[in-house]
Amino acid sequence: MKRFTLTAAATLMTTSALADIETRTFTFENEGAVLSGTLYLPENHDGSALPTVLVTGSWTSVEEQMPALYAAEMVERGFAAVTFDFRGWGKSGNLPASTPGGMRFIENPTAKISDINAAAQFIGTFPEVDAAQINGMGICASAGYMADAAAGNPLIQSVGLVAPWLQDRAIVETVYGGADGIDGLMQVAAEAEAQGGHVIHAAYTEGSLMQASDYYSSFDRGLIAAYDNKWNHAGWDDWLTYLPVDTASFLDQPLAIVHSRAAAIPQGVDAYLAGYTGEATVTWLENVTQSDFYDNPEDVDRAADAMARHFAAQPDRDS
Repeated sequence: MKRFTLTAAATLMTTSALADIETRTFTFENEGAVLSGTLYLPENHDGSALPTVLVTGSWTSVEEQMPALYAAEMVERGFAAVTFDFRGWGKSGNLPASTPGGMRFIENPTAKISDINAAAQFIGTFPEVDAAQINGMGICASAGYMADAAAGNPLIQSVGLVAPWLQDRAIVETVYGGADGIDGLMQVAAEAEAQGGHVIHAAYTEGSLMQASDYYSSFDRGLIAAYDNKWNHAGWDDWLTYLPVDTASFLDQPLAIVHSRAAAIPQGVDAYLAGYTGEATVTWLENVTQSDFYDNPEDVDRAADAMARHFAAQPDRDS
């Protein structure tokens, strides 16, 4: 594989081919940790700067899952694309040692938002990336992270959310068993933190977090070798108190959403849009499940088309 230095910090990229797409791995730093990412380009690209989509996936996910699929879809539609592993997941380094409950497999929204901001800043240094045309695409749980990272961030031109999991307090109570259910999970988090973290399987095995998931429990879908398949109970408090609906008014970039009433918490889109004051384009697909958005070819294609139209419609900030 070809290797070359990307920056003065001696960050290395490796090049490989995926169908008609060229992928290059890279590393960057955020808050003392080294994160691993991938740049997606058209095969034999001439090196010129392209409008770029930064893609992030669902909770517990790694970049080789739905982020890689949507990145490839964006390249096929004329963009460069970037994916990466958040701190504490996949190939990236640990969260700070001070993180309650341990350093890995914690769904920490604050840390993930910080990682998105660091990634957006770093990829703007790539010669193949048009720094004036970096767009953010968040899938499922990372939809909130992407929107919050973009809010007030001039590095991210526009935002697209696919099957977004956008929760407020009422939705959290509905999903997690009301006030009693939340209190119980908070106690689980406190006990996990007290013992330095309590890691379980995220999917597939009996008693796992997503035991019944058809995506995460299928070896030919989400249960790939690169997937950590881990969940740290110490992260429950961060997740249950993360309410992206409450910060919708902070997002000032143009927004596109693709979702389905048959997928997870569609009411979160309604609640988010009630607080969002910018320009929004919303596409509702019929009878599409949450996991269909992750890898069902027809549904991914339709979602990617909507995202590409949205990103392509945004003017270059430097023009």
